[in-house]
Amino acid sequence: MHFIPENLDDYVVQHSENEPELLQQLSRETYQKILQPRMLSGHYQGRILSMISKLVNPKNILEIGTYTGYSALCLAEGMQQDGELHTIDINEELIDFQRKYFDKSNYGNQIFQHLGNALEIIPKLDKCFDLVFIDADKENYPNYFNCIIDTMNSGGIILSDNVLWSGKVLEPLKPHDLSTKALLEYNILLKEDPRIETVMLPIRDGLTISRKF
Repeated sequence: MHFIPENLDDYVVQHSENEPELLQQLSRETYQKILQPRMLSGHYQGRILSMISKLVNPKNILEIGTYTGYSALCLAEGMQQDGELHTIDINEELIDFQRKYFDKSNYGNQIFQHLGNALEIIPKLDKCFDLVFIDADKENYPNYFNCIIDTMNSGGIILSDNVLWSGKVLEPLKPHDLSTKALLEYNILLKEDPRIETVMLPIRDGLTISRKF
């Protein structure tokens, strides 16, 4: 779904930072070999993730939802030299694909993959995070927030993807549409939770930036 005219969107991309070569390779191979390549963050959103990470300069990053590793590599660009990025996914088939590109990057030894249920893994990490990116199953967005908010340092940033859900957040809710229902609840949660301040951006499928007080 385009929130601005496609030609204007193209202009925005053309006048933003170029996509690094490694990420171009990752994107091409994802589209060639992996199901649902639309899940990829992609060039423009990837540069936004990179810029935010560079502004935050996080020591510890948590990503919930790895897919093929594109967004993790973007977030890693702003990580401190002795920092760590922990990324969680439930799809075992993508582990080797992710690792191949992580190891081709400058951050391979700083990126740690975790396979399984994020709600079970996060409490075991025993880390305080400066930057969190939530981009996994939408039904659990509120649960992910509640799981990570107390693990974050003051001033820490939560990035939440797909919060506009192709515009479905404005449509009448269908009885069995659990993803949209969860996102509607999540967007209210981010707006009203007194522990954070939040700005929603109409970037791609919607990206929310929340800062912990």
